[in-house]
Amino acid sequence: MVMIGTDSHKRTHTVVAVDDVGRRLGVKTVRTNSEGHLELVCWSAQFDDVTFVLEGCRHLTRRLEADLLAAGCRVVRVPPRLMAGARRSDRQPGKSDPIDAEAVAVAALRHPGLPVAALDGSAREVKLLSDHRHDLVVQRTRIASQIRWYLHELDPDLQIPSRGLKRHCVVAELLAELDRFDGVVDDTAMQPGKLPAQVAFDVVTRAGAEAIGRGDDLGSIEPGKQGDMVVFDTTHTTWTPPGDDPYLQLVWGTDGRSVRDVIVAGSRPVHSP
Repeated sequence: MVMIGTDSHKRTHTVVAVDDVGRRLGVKTVRTNSEGHLELVCWSAQFDDVTFVLEGCRHLTRRLEADLLAAGCRVVRVPPRLMAGARRSDRQPGKSDPIDAEAVAVAALRHPGLPVAALDGSAREVKLLSDHRHDLVVQRTRIASQIRWYLHELDPDLQIPSRGLKRHCVVAELLAELDRFDGVVDDTAMQPGKLPAQVAFDVVTRAGAEAIGRGDDLGSIEPGKQGDMVVFDTTHTTWTPPGDDPYLQLVWGTDGRSVRDVIVAGSRPVHSP
């Protein structure tokens, strides 16, 4: 059995192969692209019964993990909390990348039964889009809180209903009120964000699909692409009052309560009659 531990960075992966008693067998550094990953798979073919061990830095190792699994390699994940002890015991003078990669492999030897990686399916794609939307909701909440403080500074008597900044009629009334003020605080309150709703929508759809390398089959409704979509009920109260800009309403105004259907790869995991 050979464990190949990895130390991943934005531009390179450094790997160290160790045998079942922790003796170093080889070191390799490759680029973080598909060509580099193929080079790594070819290099690992010199060993028998190979397992790749990736530390749980998912943003740095996700593409490597996908390429290794696609090549038929066995991959396990080491939680970062298991790495501290291995690094302390194996620390030596010299460049840290091979040392850290070897520590990852040794940690896998010391902790059998680590979770085995598998190719991600549609569930991960839905989660990525859901995470994108969550980030936008957090941004909206931050901006709403910022606006409230600016408005309080301008006029403490301005009354804003709870969740009122989601409603077009309330925003229109506030903009009318702000016309009587002048200055930096007024300008900042009227333009708290720099991300237009249509751009935000593009981030969680087409650009989001391209970011995970699936722009050819996900992210937009076109012939030949996977049929993933979410259908909203625009008669729901979260769409009241209806606005002229559906992107603005969808991104900043409504929430999951108005979702009627979710279609993933032609199946319908969510359906409201």
